Amino acid sequence: MKRRIVAVGAALLVLAGCAGNTASGGPKNPVSSPSGDSGPTVEAPSKSVSGPWRAWTASLSSREARGSCGATAHQVVCATDSGGFVGRSRADGRITWTVPASDHGESAGLVVDAAGERAVTAVAGRFRAANLRTGAQAWTRQLRTSGAYVVLAAADGIVYALGAPDPVNHTAGLDAVRASDGTPLWHRTVAWSTGEPLAAFRGRVYTADGTRVTARDARTGDIVATSPTGVKCPHLVTGGHYLVCTGSPSSAGDIFPPMRRLDPATLRPLPTPRNTIDKPVRGVISDDGVLVLYEAGAEDPSAGNWNAYDLENDRKLWSTYATEADAAVTNGRFVTFTPVNDRTARGRVLSIDLHAGPQGAGTAAPRMSAAYSQTRDGEHPVIVAPGGDTGHVVVMARTHGSLRSLPLP
Repeated sequence: MKRRIVAVGAALLVLAGCAGNTASGGPKNPVSSPSGDSGPTVEAPSKSVSGPWRAWTASLSSREARGSCGATAHQVVCATDSGGFVGRSRADGRITWTVPASDHGESAGLVVDAAGERAVTAVAGRFRAANLRTGAQAWTRQLRTSGAYVVLAAADGIVYALGAPDPVNHTAGLDAVRASDGTPLWHRTVAWSTGEPLAAFRGRVYTADGTRVTARDARTGDIVATSPTGVKCPHLVTGGHYLVCTGSPSSAGDIFPPMRRLDPATLRPLPTPRNTIDKPVRGVISDDGVLVLYEAGAEDPSAGNWNAYDLENDRKLWSTYATEADAAVTNGRFVTFTPVNDRTARGRVLSIDLHAGPQGAGTAAPRMSAAYSQTRDGEHPVIVAPGGDTGHVVVMARTHGSLRSLPLP
């Protein structure tokens, strides 16, 4: 099955707006590019940026392209595969600051924490954090002597990291650190299965092992709820303070269990709409409870449908044909790419009103961008939503590393 890595946003992680760059408190001297690529040294002391989001394109170093990119309402930030950071202007995409690093190993990606004004990554088991306001290195922390972190999440000033799982016992180490200064808060061994998300919101952190979901107190790591034994959860989809169990995207069967929305407090099942028998592959959930789930045939998940469900009112909203692609929700719209087999409109960003769907009219009508090199399927593009009222999305192209900021269609 072809899978794509979503730079945080979610499926998985909310990139909330953070304070913008300022010249005060930033690095006093130019710093080297963290990319490790050949070529001239990049001089990038912290620089203030004024003005709104604009349309632009920017090249990425190979280390950035192998890492992850995210955005706040004020800037774009990328984490390299060596643990470094690159901050970019919302106005023109130019580098405004860098934090170099030279770690080697598996990267857990990138999270941006608004409460702590931090971007955090983990490579080879080492946490690194950048100060989003100043563009300086905030802290580093090595919590484990071996192994690597593979999944990150952040909420309410706390960063969580899951280590590589034990394939026999289906467990992993879960660490919590304070986002502001990296102070370790707690460590727990948790039941977890590869491919399952790590979700954190409203003072709790949630893990799943392919069967059950566990909620822990964010301050202590103590278990506060576990899903009932009679409620199977092969795969957990999270977002917008919602938890939904679906069939596993790695299942080889033809029959999939019904969706189950879980109460975040008790993890007991709530009424959940489901009237399709196709295989659930990936999903995103909006803050107001609209789940958009990509469902495809069991034999070939490369083509299927995006199906939208209103979780609060227990009903299906709409459906539209699609081929497997990245997706996000922002400004009340579902954002993805046009089907790769649509000869007249492929290689474009598509946005659909979350509630009106593809039949919406007027301001709620579906809209498409122009075709860009970054939005071609062969570039393995991912969507980064800055959040706030920016009116833009950023597309990251991985094959030929680059970013494109474009108005939200």
